[in-house]
Amino acid sequence: MAVTLYNLKAESGLKKLDEYLLTRSYITGYQASKDDITVYSALPSVPSYEYGNVARWYKHIDALLRIAGVSGEGSGVTVESSLVAEETVATPPVSDTKAAEAEDEDDDDVDLFGEETEEEKKAAEERAAAVKASGKKKESGKSSVLLDVKPWDDETDMKKLEEAVRSVQLEGLFWGASKLVPVGYGIKKLQIMLTIVDDLVSVDNMVEDYLTVEPINEYVQSCDIVAFNKILALSEEEEEEGSVIDSIRIKLNCLV
Repeated sequence: MAVTLYNLKAESGLKKLDEYLLTRSYITGYQASKDDITVYSALPSVPSYEYGNVARWYKHIDALLRIAGVSGEGSGVTVESSLVAEETVATPPVSDTKAAEAEDEDDDDVDLFGEETEEEKKAAEERAAAVKASGKKKESGKSSVLLDVKPWDDETDMKKLEEAVRSVQLEGLFWGASKLVPVGYGIKKLQIMLTIVDDLVSVDNMVEDYLTVEPINEYVQSCDIVAFNKILALSEEEEEEGSVIDSIRIKLNCLV
């Protein structure tokens, strides 16, 4: 459904938008789209954290525009620069009232705030064109995974087990920090972090096709996914500096 917002430069408009985003991650649908760019462009400045939901959404869209871009079409959104004035009108005839009710039932638009001005439309189009012209491909989402790798028994060489696990090299797969965790009766399991590009790697398939088949199954008895979390895309500079590995180590230390 199309969405209409207005008066986003005033507190009343921001408050309405904040309420609207309370249960939503994006303006329309379940992924970032041109509707988000339209509203993003209509905001005069970075929203105050007084409007927590708007600030969260704005920061996320701003990061997408700088890193990956936004290509979703969306359902349609318009932004009106001023509130719709209340007008006093005479009570319409019964026939007109029924016609109006029928028209409302057929209306699929969610008219929250009004229509977008030509100036705001132009600004949104320019922003969208700038993002498209940047030539950056939209990055797939990434996830961090914590994997338990269990050996056959206490005689399994855990060093060779970890080497065998890390020998699996796939496009979109990045191995991270690891540690040995006591299980009992002298047996330890390998707990290892990995980062995957969601569109390129399936953890279930990796376990089934690589980690539990020959020759790796000489050391690996089974694998379990302990944690699976979506992560925000980072810039190439941040990845080169090892910020991903640092964040993984922090998470891993919290599990000790």
